[in-house]
Amino acid sequence: MSQVLFGQSYFLYFDPKLWQAMQPHPPLGTLYAASYLRQQGYDVALFDAMLAKSEDEWAQALEEHKPRFAVLYEDNFNYLSKMCLARMRLAAHTMIAMAKQAGCTVILCGADASDHAESYLRRGADYVLLGEGEETLLELLDRLAGQSDVELSGIRGLAYLDGGTCRLNPRRPDIRDLDSLPFPAWDLVDIPRYRAAWLEKHGYFSMNMVTTRGCPFHCNWCAKPIWGQRYNSRSPENVVAEMKWLRDEYAPDQITFADDIFGLKPGWLKRFGEYASEQGVRIPFKCLSRVDLLARPGEVEGLQKAGAAVVWVGAESGSQKILDAMDKGTRVEQIFEAARLLRSTGIKVGFFLQFGYPGETRTDIEKTLQMVRDCSPDDIGISVSYPMPGTKFFEAVQNQLGSKQNWQDSSDLAMLYQGPYSTAFYRKLHRVVHLEFRSRKAWQELRRQFNLRQAARLVYHLVALPLERLQLNRLARQTNPDLAVPHLSHEQAASPTPQEPV
Repeated sequence: MSQVLFGQSYFLYFDPKLWQAMQPHPPLGTLYAASYLRQQGYDVALFDAMLAKSEDEWAQALEEHKPRFAVLYEDNFNYLSKMCLARMRLAAHTMIAMAKQAGCTVILCGADASDHAESYLRRGADYVLLGEGEETLLELLDRLAGQSDVELSGIRGLAYLDGGTCRLNPRRPDIRDLDSLPFPAWDLVDIPRYRAAWLEKHGYFSMNMVTTRGCPFHCNWCAKPIWGQRYNSRSPENVVAEMKWLRDEYAPDQITFADDIFGLKPGWLKRFGEYASEQGVRIPFKCLSRVDLLARPGEVEGLQKAGAAVVWVGAESGSQKILDAMDKGTRVEQIFEAARLLRSTGIKVGFFLQFGYPGETRTDIEKTLQMVRDCSPDDIGISVSYPMPGTKFFEAVQNQLGSKQNWQDSSDLAMLYQGPYSTAFYRKLHRVVHLEFRSRKAWQELRRQFNLRQAARLVYHLVALPLERLQLNRLARQTNPDLAVPHLSHEQAASPTPQEPV
């Protein structure tokens, strides 16, 4: 028996595209909360939904541990949790009901719960933690366990029903000294299962870490229900200590840093690289940064010295007009420079691209495609603009939203508002961009060394791409003829190298 059973409602199995990709990481935010409570004397257990097949496994965990408190503590470092995919919300509702049936006091923490606290309370949750949850959870459990006589109304960051009325207490200040937190409770995780999944699919084993909480930038489509515009960082020394501990205990082949922005503080990356080198801790890692930050002196060198293998950047668009409309705060030429700097030190670069922002035309889309051709990133990720509560973007399009306000899973790509083009157009665009990108990569690889499999892939892509392009242009004319501008010729669409990479 355990006093507290932690769980979360993100099931990789419910997202077919990502289940196929099989790059699972345990819920880091949940592990931090479990470690924090255990440090305060609570007996904790974990139900890890990431590799589970259904909510029935949550019911089995409830039966096994018989907890007094069931805490659905979402991983606030997982961007898909912030997006609140509809299938995962349904899982949360189901898990609440199961925990109530098991006689538990049910507590929720996460982006969707913070945005829609009353809805979750009326679904059966007893309490919702608003924003960052560790300290609020501890204060609440002390109250419920009789170790404190604080009134519920005095617990900051708490939402609950009082006589049928939803009470939202004032938010709690964030934890600023992140070095004071214990390392995540990795001992609660089935590490061999994760290792086996990674090795079978990719031939290496990846673990996840985080060095910061929050993001101070103002991209107007980015929701921040947990930390708002605030940003707190661990010290490089504390991060390297955790890397050393993970290496010695679990021997990962790679680290994935889940930060919104890695190494934002001036000088942080330089010190991180130096200290990792001093301690003999150089585990290959991937992270997310901003193109304007990478241009600062010593930043890319610090990444290289620490062992960065891949750096993803939020390129978003090759159109300055769209970047400005997003309040991105970056310039197209900075995207080119960031790619050049990273490549010069042997670090691979990934571009996140976003289509469908209000006002985007085919000309803007083609600028983005040309940017990808010119910069030749090592990988790309594609999405369409997604209105999330609490953002300026959401407020601007709120009146256009219909009954569907969340994607079912990550492959949905539905336009949830009245965007420049239809959902069918953007789904086809997703395929066209990936086909062209993979064609170029296959061509570049063949130029280095002939490979029969790569050659077959290239032939397939080159045969499929012109037809897909024609279908894309047809969808553009059908859905928004005013924005259908002259497009690439058949020869340009088919060619794997219409322009040599910069």
